[in-house]
Amino acid sequence: MSLRKIRAVALKELRQAARDPLSLTMLLGLPTMMLLLYGYALNFDVRHVSLAVQDRDKSASSRELVAAFVNSTYFDEVADLPAGADLARITERRTAKAVLVVPEGFARDLTARRRVPLQLILDGSDSNTATLVLGYAQAIVAQTNAERLRAGGGAALLAATAIDYEPRVWYNPELRSTQYLVPGLIGFILMLTGVLSTALSVVREKERGTMEQLRVTSLRPGELIVGKTLPYLAISLTATLLILIAARVLFGVVVRGPYLDLFVATLVYLLGALGWGLMVSSLSDTQAMAFQVGIVTSMLPAIILSGFIFPIRSMPLVIQAITYVVPARYFLVVLRGVMLKGAGLAPYGRDMAFLMLYAGVVLTIAYVRLTRREV
Repeated sequence: MSLRKIRAVALKELRQAARDPLSLTMLLGLPTMMLLLYGYALNFDVRHVSLAVQDRDKSASSRELVAAFVNSTYFDEVADLPAGADLARITERRTAKAVLVVPEGFARDLTARRRVPLQLILDGSDSNTATLVLGYAQAIVAQTNAERLRAGGGAALLAATAIDYEPRVWYNPELRSTQYLVPGLIGFILMLTGVLSTALSVVREKERGTMEQLRVTSLRPGELIVGKTLPYLAISLTATLLILIAARVLFGVVVRGPYLDLFVATLVYLLGALGWGLMVSSLSDTQAMAFQVGIVTSMLPAIILSGFIFPIRSMPLVIQAITYVVPARYFLVVLRGVMLKGAGLAPYGRDMAFLMLYAGVVLTIAYVRLTRREV
């Protein structure tokens, strides 16, 4: 295999990409745009929930509790309901998604250290949001209880507690969904752009008839494939850098692990994506067909079957078995480990082994198919 010939094909491909602003924008601009779109649109955090308050006690303690809800930024008070108000009507009209009911005698019972009933009515038509809101409310009430005990000299009561519950959340203390989603977006975007770039590049040669001209040269099929793949590998790595910069500046997602390990994992993953793109090109005769096949075989598995959004453990066993052949599943494990946990590649040897195996298999199959077709 001649390095000089590979270099000539790679330079030719780079020049062709530079002359096609649309393709260059897709390869460099589209990943960043998708990160912005999905990063801001896909957010599992729930804030500024509209809250109606029915304070029947009208005491300083009840006002402090309502202030704790509002100051948390999870709730916005939109209505102050009088006693006897129709609470069902409030939720039916979507005036508020939650209604906090503080009973009479709230402050008196607190002072007497009696059990105080507190009611929170939620609109459960959106079950996911309702579950999150319920968790927020429980945390606010627990924090309020702890602060009152400390402020009221309840140290002896705290000391007598049988269980000292102090939860600690590692790697993502604020439980921001962005920290979880951005690495998944990187895996999804790189798979999509990697597959489409090589698939469209080879099929473009077929449509324009230039493949016949390449046949009569002294280029070997392997030299042609490597020469056409290397430029898009470099462009994809550049797109990765742009994505990481955008993730840091816009979403505060910092790479805590070694950058070298991140580069190695991304390189292996991209080789698999580019190899799959070559396989798609061997099955397609038009760019439209290559685009459709590339979208279906890269985007859907990377979103649905990788654990990016939907937990794999909650899927049926048959679907779980299918996820084992999705490279994005393994790349996301490595990516989140390096970016969020600050780990290297050592704990993820099995995942890296699969990514290397996947890259080797798809590149080999693509080479055999393209060679057989005398590309």
